[in-house]
Amino acid sequence: MSNIPKLIRWILWTGLIFLILFTLMRLGLFILSDQQSYGLGQLGGAFFLGLRYDLRMISILLLPMLILGSIPPLHPFTSKAGKKFWMTILGIAVVFALFFFSVDFAHYAYLEQRLNASVLNYLEDAKISMGMVWQSYPIVRMVLGVLLAAALLIWFFNRVHKSVSKQTFTGTKRSRIVGFIACFLVCGFFIFGKFSQYPLRWSDAFAQGSDYKAAVSLNPFESFFSTLKFRHSTYDVQKVKEGMPLVGNNLHFTPTSDPLSFSRMVAPRPGALTSKPNIVLVICESFSAYKSSMFGNPLNTTPFFDSLCRQGILFDRCFTPTYGTARGVWATITGIPDVEMPKTASRNPGMVDQHTIINNFNDYQKFYFLGGSTSWANIRGVLTNNIDSLHLYEQDDYSAKKVDVWGISDKNLFLEANKVLAKQEKPFFAIIQTADNHRPYTIPEEDQAEFKKGNYSHDSLTRYGFESNEEMNAFRYTDFGYRKFMEAARKEKYFNNTVFVFVGDHGIPGNADALFPHAWTAQRLNTMHVPLLFFAPGMLAPQRIHTISSQVDVLPTIAGLSNIAYRNATLGKDLLDSATMGFAFVFDPDNSMTGVVKGEYLYRKQLVTKKEELVSIINNDPVPNDAAHAAIMHDMGVLTDALYETAKYMLFNNKKAGK
Repeated sequence: MSNIPKLIRWILWTGLIFLILFTLMRLGLFILSDQQSYGLGQLGGAFFLGLRYDLRMISILLLPMLILGSIPPLHPFTSKAGKKFWMTILGIAVVFALFFFSVDFAHYAYLEQRLNASVLNYLEDAKISMGMVWQSYPIVRMVLGVLLAAALLIWFFNRVHKSVSKQTFTGTKRSRIVGFIACFLVCGFFIFGKFSQYPLRWSDAFAQGSDYKAAVSLNPFESFFSTLKFRHSTYDVQKVKEGMPLVGNNLHFTPTSDPLSFSRMVAPRPGALTSKPNIVLVICESFSAYKSSMFGNPLNTTPFFDSLCRQGILFDRCFTPTYGTARGVWATITGIPDVEMPKTASRNPGMVDQHTIINNFNDYQKFYFLGGSTSWANIRGVLTNNIDSLHLYEQDDYSAKKVDVWGISDKNLFLEANKVLAKQEKPFFAIIQTADNHRPYTIPEEDQAEFKKGNYSHDSLTRYGFESNEEMNAFRYTDFGYRKFMEAARKEKYFNNTVFVFVGDHGIPGNADALFPHAWTAQRLNTMHVPLLFFAPGMLAPQRIHTISSQVDVLPTIAGLSNIAYRNATLGKDLLDSATMGFAFVFDPDNSMTGVVKGEYLYRKQLVTKKEELVSIINNDPVPNDAAHAAIMHDMGVLTDALYETAKYMLFNNKKAGK
């Protein structure tokens, strides 16, 4: 050791300390994530890949230390100013790293996704976001923990520096040069990441066939800074034109002479309701299908909603295009998948002007009810700019008191909406957006006497998709809210001529293996699988329909039921039209993936690496490697590309009539 320069020794010790820290954080994530599908022994490849990602990030710090530390005024052992400079840099690096890991842990606990650039979206709604964070997490303890850990690590770096400074160096000038070159090459190799023409990329984590393994592999620095490059969106006009015939065929319309026009007039169809029904569309927060009673969850969390489904038309293979409330509301209102990355379309000023089928409900009163504030994610701009003569109700418009950061409780939101709707003399189209099935999982005091909380063992909860009794009870409380709403609505005269539509804004990640094939968990289909219910006793015969459907199909189907002519400029279709083809486009902005659910398969493509996969959604059998399935993969890939390019184009080019 004596012939190794002190600077190199100190760099090696620094790298080792950071590597231990990063490894402990990865182990902590594994322990906290409580994934029953994988044991530690099954994640060896993920941990090894994670080690490579960690060494890359650490080497990005060590390489400047090597180069700048070799300059005499900045040398940490021959210059007092140099020592002070590097101790300050290391202190900043330690605090920065611990802060990133803390935010990453909270981000993963909330979304089951490693920290990525989409977290910057929350800064645009800082007051609401910070309120939710403050009410959901022990912020004071987390900050104190970060400061204590940072102080301990900084003290340890000082101890290592003192220890190395007392050691002797017996090497020559040549050994200094050799040591510098060797250290430089090793750091350079770790930054590049592998013996290959191409460097190690964050997207390599997804070559392991499981989003959970990818999450274990990545660290927050790799995932965050790698996703920053997708902050600016565009579209390829030529690809849109090329994909138009395929898109038109799958949506059952004939393209016009304009290869960039997706607008088509749809006439009232046979079998529609002729009573000019009222519409109540409920966008249900985090209504994950596998957690509910309709799909056999033994915890029986939604018995009332299950009873509604047995009396209405339930589409049991409905998917949201992507994950996230803002994206779900966007897709429902506009009929276009929100494929913006990492920001949502609602936050993009260039996309705020959008056509919506709601405006084709002529002579209908339009209402939107939200328990909190629509300033969140610029949803107010999307609604008020695009829905004609909208009556918008927010938390300050109700007599009920605010219970948490999300505003009034869902139960009170339903009752307040019912009071308004009961007074209407004209037909109405009303949207009610819920929020209680969300951290901090508040059950209002006023309901705790009637709403009885459940209590299950941790094993039962995790086996059937829940992380805690608090989350499970919040899910049950949504069912309580639906029951209270329907009980109140049945007493009003509008009820008998109203179509109630319920759709989840998105699902929730978790272990769905007890109820669905493994792909629903491993490929995160459970984050997009939601119930879609059309309920109108006396007007709609009960059915359970297995056609693959999408959130973007909601408004075209409502319009088709309502016996109106409408302009469809969406990527949605009328699900009750016998000519409809069942498929759903899916998009994962956090992992930069697009795909299609169609027939028995999920197809996904990684946008950076172009890696493709085809998995079964009906069983756990591997997809055969034969010509027939290669053809299926090819066709689904072409459809995915066409829908993705079209969605990107339509986000900018779906303006209201006359625009």
